[in-house]
Amino acid sequence: EPITRRVSQLDNTALLNLLHDIPLWVKCPDYERVDWLNKIIADMWPYLNKAICASIRSMTEPMFAEYVGMFQIKTIAFENLSLGTIPPDIYGFKICETNENELVLEPAVRWAGNPNIVLVVKVLTFRITVQASRTHVVDMQILVAPRVTLKPLVPTIPCFANVSVSLLKRPEIDFGLNVLGGDLMSIPGVYHIIQRTIKMQIASLYLWPQSLEIPILDPSTVAINKPVGILHVKVVRAHKLLKMDFLGTSDPYVKLNLTGESLPAKKTSIKKRNLNPVWNEKFKLVVKDPESQVLQLEVFDWDKVGTNDRLGMQFVPLKLLTANETKEFKLDLLKHTFIADPYDKKPRGNIVIELTYAPFREESIKVDGIGDVLSRKESSLDRPSENSSEVLSGAGLLSVTVQGAEDVEGLRHNNPYAVIRFRGDKKKTKKIKKTRHPLWNEEFQFMLEEPPLNDTIRIQVMSRRKGIGFHSKECLGKLDINLTDVVHNGRINTKYHLMNSKNGKIHVDIKWTIV
Repeated sequence: EPITRRVSQLDNTALLNLLHDIPLWVKCPDYERVDWLNKIIADMWPYLNKAICASIRSMTEPMFAEYVGMFQIKTIAFENLSLGTIPPDIYGFKICETNENELVLEPAVRWAGNPNIVLVVKVLTFRITVQASRTHVVDMQILVAPRVTLKPLVPTIPCFANVSVSLLKRPEIDFGLNVLGGDLMSIPGVYHIIQRTIKMQIASLYLWPQSLEIPILDPSTVAINKPVGILHVKVVRAHKLLKMDFLGTSDPYVKLNLTGESLPAKKTSIKKRNLNPVWNEKFKLVVKDPESQVLQLEVFDWDKVGTNDRLGMQFVPLKLLTANETKEFKLDLLKHTFIADPYDKKPRGNIVIELTYAPFREESIKVDGIGDVLSRKESSLDRPSENSSEVLSGAGLLSVTVQGAEDVEGLRHNNPYAVIRFRGDKKKTKKIKKTRHPLWNEEFQFMLEEPPLNDTIRIQVMSRRKGIGFHSKECLGKLDINLTDVVHNGRINTKYHLMNSKNGKIHVDIKWTIV
């Protein structure tokens, strides 16, 4: 039995030697104590041990098979494979908050195990046995500090699509190794060589920013399409439309939108008492999947009273378009989507449109997170200086995502919603009742002919209650964001302090994508 003493009875040297073994939840206040998790691991360890060993066997069998026949090797197999009876211990757990759509966990893991691993290698008629030694009280010691990132967070169980594991520092690994009855690790110089080799190999694979990616959900089930281009639509004219009014005319207008979008449809102006209207009006629609999305066109007859009558409709798949080439379509209007309807013989006229699909530049489509920062730095070094003028000119898409707010408090009520004002446009998020920490996660898009270098976007957090009165609406804070940095960097994702608010903050993600 080891000799135990009170800490107060130890001298300074003994106390200094103990500092390394003090758990992180004692030394670092941002680490949590997770005895409950260690209890769960301890109770499940007999089953985890067998499951992990079975996975190791299945993973190593094809690796060993590659060496059979080489160097006169006949067989390689595990004779015994067990991780022992001592489970790993999590002696500190930290959760990191980021502005990205992810959850970052940093457990500190320590394992002083007693594994029983025997690997048998048969060479010709000789049998070589490699076994984990028992020369020390604890056979194997591992000290590792991984960073586990669950990303992206999605509304599908288990609510994250991938697990990314990386090491914040090189792990500390100590073990003994018996070969042919002798301790290989006791040979002078061998111990340090093996230790250094193992650390370098693990570091080259998993030391941050390298990582081990483990997919959890099928990408097709959680795919979040991001904008990849802009569809330029010019509604030119229509010819021989149906007569819907009593006077033998119609008041036509056109609604157009892309399938798979929840945004309101675009509308042309109303041409009153005209069966052959000419519009020549231009629109821009954000494209997320040019291979599957379809442009839907609907021609309506405007009525001052009652519902508007549909004169006809038509569809154009975007896969028929060639990037950056304008194509004119003359389409016969249909009654509904069933093209081969034998009863739909009534002519409904036709419509002429011009379509141009302009994809975004590849260098402007970035991946969120640290990869975005690294790739942006690399691309800025590789691109010549004249490209900077291209970044500061030309059309693009400004995406504004209002994630949420914190500590917004009104004097009379807390039903917060956000109002975004930019170049005369006004957009609103949904209202969330009775909270000081609303989460909206709503995206708003603005298609611009030139970069917003000298523009400012204003975001206000408002609160509104039902009824009519002097205090039915209240401002909880506001913010003006200069978009110059967004144009130069491509993206800004941060939390801002709200003006006219005591402690209020708002989380905004703004992206500028070049066409």
